[in-house]
Formats: sequence, structure tokens, C-alpha cells
Amino acid sequence: MTDFDDASLEDAAVVRAADHLLRPIAEAGARLRREKLKVAEQLDALSPEPMPRAIIAFGPESRLLRAVLEPTCPVPFVAWPRLGLPTWVGPLDLVVAMGATNPVSLAAASEAVRRGARLLAACPPASELAKVSAARATTLLPISAEALTCAVLVLDGLRRLGVGQQIDIEAVADAMDLAASECSALRDSSSNPAKRIALELAEAQPLVWGGSILAARASRRIAEALRAACGQVVLAADAGALLPLLGAVPPRDVFADPFEQTQECRPGLVVLDDGLGDELAQAEQRSLADQAMSRGVLVSRIECSAGDRVTRYVTLLHHGLFAAAYLQIGCGRQAGYP
Repeated sequence: MTDFDDASLEDAAVVRAADHLLRPIAEAGARLRREKLKVAEQLDALSPEPMPRAIIAFGPESRLLRAVLEPTCPVPFVAWPRLGLPTWVGPLDLVVAMGATNPVSLAAASEAVRRGARLLAACPPASELAKVSAARATTLLPISAEALTCAVLVLDGLRRLGVGQQIDIEAVADAMDLAASECSALRDSSSNPAKRIALELAEAQPLVWGGSILAARASRRIAEALRAACGQVVLAADAGALLPLLGAVPPRDVFADPFEQTQECRPGLVVLDDGLGDELAQAEQRSLADQAMSRGVLVSRIECSAGDRVTRYVTLLHHGLFAAAYLQIGCGRQAGYP
């Protein structure tokens, strides 16, 4: 990994120069509240009748929708990753399309209109997706924010259609604000969990694991952010894939002189725990921790045990995104990629 400068995380000038990395994460709660007001009328107009035969979602964070809804959704739910609709989709089904210019969403929306399917489109009102979605059976949520905000509001819309559980959007926004406060650049590393994780991963190759369905989803998003931050391979996977990797790590040599010997890049395990993992997930977490300890691999933890499933998800995600931002700052990559 690029040489990591610990002092840069407490350097006010360096942190100010990285405002473009930290501010979008810190303002997520405010964006969610603002976008909620913009789509309040459209959300209020949604009705659970008639119940769709099935739901198929396209675009950014469609898999997040599936992770949240699949355990309790009363109808089949599919997150479709390719162009076009499956042949069975018709007027009895609901198509969800997100992303203003996402080619998968554009193709799905156009085909849904042609087949007469019910369509829920979430995008800016002047976007290309809004244009191709225009139809009598379409509900347009005029959302201009990033994918996570869009997904949370779509989840609320699906709840109003009778296929999802209650989403407390204000609680989700509060969780985003709390993460921003806890991970603020004004807090030093001793009281800032995101800076602490960045320091723990400074000389490591991160391996990220989440036990529950949503924690696993957060692990993949955090791995993407860490990968961009440090410019190296970062793996998010289940315990079955991570345990052999940890088992192959040679035990740390306690007598090695870090100033005279070249040190190999060792893994660092990041565990995401939202308190919703089942007994199998808990056993896997213990196995991972034990294996890491036996090999001298440092374990970083991001935990949340309060709130509903979506609130816990955004808490884990935002702590991880802040950690990735501080890792990028410490690596000297805040101005872009070399």
C-alpha cells in the first residue's frame, strides 16, 4: 500500500483539502430529508391496490431493495442485472427503475411502458429515464440525490404499495447524522471510529465480512470504497471464502525488525455486525475472529445494535465510507488517483 501518513488525519489543512471526500457523506442525512419533501406528494398517492403479481427492480442499489424486502415481501422480488425485461413481465407486474442514465434502467423502463407494466421510476424529472418512463401506468419519484437516498425513498414507496415494511425515514436520516458526528474530522483518532479503522488498515490488505443479509450488502459497498481509497485489491466475501485466506497467512514474527526488514502486506479483517445475524452468522464471526487472532491479523469492527434494519445498514455503511475516506487521505490520494 502507499505510505500512510498518520499525522495527515489530524492536519487541518490536509482535511480541508479533502472536503470533497468527507462532505458528501456528512450531508447524507440532510439530502435524504430534502428529497423526502420533494417526493412527498407522489409517495402519498401510492396505494396497495392492486397488489402486483411480482416486482422486478433495475439500477443502482436494486440489490439493496431485494436484501431489505425479500425476507418479508408477499410477492416474488427480483433484482435484474441485465438489459431488458424477462419474458414473463406484463401488466400485472411492477417494474422499479432507478438511475437517471443507467442503461439497464432505461432499457427496462422503455420495455415496461411498451408492455403496459406498472412502473415506479426514481430519477430527476428532466432526466432521460423520466422521459422514457412517461406513461399512464408510471409513477415518477423526482429524486436527484445519490443511489442510497433514492433506494431509501423507493423502499418507502414500496411499503405504501403494500409489499414492504415500515421505513422510518427520519430515523434513517438521524442515523446518517449521528455517523457524521461520530466520524467528524474534528474528532481525533482516539474518539473517531472511522479514523481508528483507517489507521488499522493503513498497512493491511482489507478483507470485509458482514453476517446478516444487509451487513453483507454493506460489506460489498465498503469494500468498493476501500478499493478506491487505497488502490489495491479489497475482498468482501462470506466466511467460507475468507477463512482459507486467513488460514494461509503466516503467523506474525514478533521478533521481526520493521525498520530493517521488508514487511509483507498482511490482511486486515473488517467485521460488520448489525446485531441481526442468525446463529450461523454468529458462529462464522467467532471462527473468523479466532482464525485472525491465531495468525496475528488485526480485526476492525463496525457495529450497530439499535434501530430498524435500514437504520442499522446505513450506520454500518457510513462508518465504513468515512473510514475509506480517511484511508484515502492518509494515503495522500485525496486529490484524485495517481
